[in-house]
Amino acid sequence: MKFSENWLRQHVPTTATRDELAGTLTAIGLEVEGMTVLGESLDGVVVAQIVSAEKHPEADRLQVCQVDTGNGTVQIVCGAPNARAGLKAPLATVGANLPGGMAIKAAKLRGVESFGMLCSAKELGVDPDASGLLELPADATVGAKLADYLGLPDATIELKLTPNRADCFSVRGIAFDVAAAKGSEVAPFEASPVAAQGEATMAVELNAGADAPRYVGRVIESLNAAAPTPAWMAERLRRSGIRPISLLVDVTQYVMLELGQPMHAFDRDLLKGPVGVRRARAGESVKLLDGRDAALDPEFLAITDADRVVALAGVMGGFDTRVTDITRNVFLEAAHFAPDAIIGRGRKLGLHTDAGHRFERGVDPELPRIAIEYATKLILDVAGGMPGPVVEAALPEHLPQPQTITLRRARLARVLGLEVADVEVERILRALGLSVAATADGWSITTPTRRFDLAIEEDLIEEIARIHGYDAIPTTLPAGSSRLVAPSESRVDEGTARRQLAARDYLEAVNYAFVDADLLAKWNATDGAVPLANPLSAELGVMRTALLPGLVAAVARNAARQQSRVRLFELGNVFAANGANAPIETQRIAAAACGAADGEQWAAKSHPIGFHDLKGDLDSLAAMAGAQLEYRPSQPGWAHPGRSADVYRDGTRLGWIGQLHPRLQRTLDLDSDVVAFELDLAGLLDRAIPKAHALSRYPSVRRDLAFVVAEATPWAAVSATVRQAAGPSLRDLVLFDRYAGKGVETGFKSLAMGLILQEESRTLTEHDVDAVVAAVIAALQQTHGAAIRS
Repeated sequence: MKFSENWLRQHVPTTATRDELAGTLTAIGLEVEGMTVLGESLDGVVVAQIVSAEKHPEADRLQVCQVDTGNGTVQIVCGAPNARAGLKAPLATVGANLPGGMAIKAAKLRGVESFGMLCSAKELGVDPDASGLLELPADATVGAKLADYLGLPDATIELKLTPNRADCFSVRGIAFDVAAAKGSEVAPFEASPVAAQGEATMAVELNAGADAPRYVGRVIESLNAAAPTPAWMAERLRRSGIRPISLLVDVTQYVMLELGQPMHAFDRDLLKGPVGVRRARAGESVKLLDGRDAALDPEFLAITDADRVVALAGVMGGFDTRVTDITRNVFLEAAHFAPDAIIGRGRKLGLHTDAGHRFERGVDPELPRIAIEYATKLILDVAGGMPGPVVEAALPEHLPQPQTITLRRARLARVLGLEVADVEVERILRALGLSVAATADGWSITTPTRRFDLAIEEDLIEEIARIHGYDAIPTTLPAGSSRLVAPSESRVDEGTARRQLAARDYLEAVNYAFVDADLLAKWNATDGAVPLANPLSAELGVMRTALLPGLVAAVARNAARQQSRVRLFELGNVFAANGANAPIETQRIAAAACGAADGEQWAAKSHPIGFHDLKGDLDSLAAMAGAQLEYRPSQPGWAHPGRSADVYRDGTRLGWIGQLHPRLQRTLDLDSDVVAFELDLAGLLDRAIPKAHALSRYPSVRRDLAFVVAEATPWAAVSATVRQAAGPSLRDLVLFDRYAGKGVETGFKSLAMGLILQEESRTLTEHDVDAVVAAVIAALQQTHGAAIRS
């Protein structure tokens, strides 16, 4: 929010200096982001008029001007391209000192005497424009001090407002906070009703329910739209960061800045009526004021004229019904739109407007009629015209109502840690525009409709704290002791998991929980995606359903920047739609890698990272929880055929591991193969509480067996069969060889394994060992059709 210091002081009289005012604003939570001082040291600068302008005899780009100063005529040599007879412009007389230290003296330019300098806005320090002389309106009084005419000196103050302070997007809204902080009162604002002088009206219809519960309009006939904007108004707009355009547009902008109510002016002769508000229909479009054609859908609120869309409610007016200098009859409108109906609509079209910025945060529903009356007066004072009666359509049941909040004296003291005198509490709240009634335990507060941020007792306590002064709250160290909570032994700590992957040469990535819907579509992972009602951008429009799309995108960005070996992991939540309820959140862990399996070195030959390299990293992570993972072949749409597997633990699927499909890698602009995994974190890190037991005093026995099984039979299935058949005597099972080739039938493979047997209470006999081996052989033959390799 940018505004003029003098404009603010008009609403809240205060003796505070400029620096004190800026410090106060920041101290009460309205952070001053920037301040530019305008028009200092303008003594000796007057309003002047060029009587004649002749070409300089010795210079093509200079003119010799005779200038009326109101106290005689002086000769000025000027090089401004817009210098011309009849122009009124600022004149720095001899002896004046301009901002920046320039001293004005009589001089000769190419042999012609000059007694002063005609000035641009930049030379006066009021605007960065240096393209020519600052042109003053025709009604400017020749000889008047320029500082008095333009209301200088002044300062442009820019605030960095938090989204909850919608009421401070107006000069008058800021004035209430300054009045409370400086012990002053906001000056009364007069917007007396302007009596109708004609009967011209425009019917208004509301068909959007709670989205648009109030719409106010007025027709003004026979005005002069080409009348120039008054200098005082144009200057206040410039100092607020808005370029003056034309009287009708400038008045609507001025009212918005002063009161906080966005407005719009339609050319009445281009409307058929009635004017209405409704949801847009699929396929409708409107040409906006900036010339772009906006395609609409039912998410947008539309302003209609005889059911034809003529403006985008709360965002921008339409091109076809805009006012111009030839407009003779105008329809002014001011409305109240619910924030939820406006939020994100402008961003969806790539627009950011002052009106949308305010409506998204909330505008006082009581302002539309006041704004119409005030704008009418401003227009009539300059452009004349004949106003008709004010027309209003409202749905009272949908309008925000003032809230009554109880503020307890004891609660206030407890939260702030100090006693604030009752009289001070009441002064602060009343200065902020709240209605205060004392009760036995504190106060009953009725909030104004402009304060959308005041809803509960803590909101009022915050108001007292920031206005009374945070520096007035004593610093007190907290007392008491903290209860230490021992980490659970039934789960591996997340920090331990992070350190384990970091130790295996992975870097942790932190990605947004919002992703591009198109990215999820490339992964075929859009099922259950939750769209955001108010996305930060189109690229962050949905909640992620998996970690890998964002993580692999990070791998691709690194690879595109000449990082040939990338290894990233991430712990985070994924989200799935849950009907009308809140989305289901699941915590997952994922890793993705490309390039060489090991860092560059001289002692070993490098090879690209593959499935088994990544599987080793995942197994090391599972080992911390004592987990035995099972890998079953799978082929989701994003996975390489034959190089991916679902990961199970105790029969429960945890996630997936494998290589990305070459087609997906090309789509993601990845030149090298990428391997990755993603698993549910809870299932991976849960572990049984460790129990100590004595080591067996009896020797172990090892028996090695080699079986021929079908190539498609996974080791995980063979291992499960062997463990079940061997029984409790089996202490460990080791796969030490896999062979396929000469001597083994095509389509089969040989698996050589070692069975390590041991008992707790006795030494195993040969009979015991033979029985276990026989049971294993029989189970493998029956379950997998395995045969002992000869």
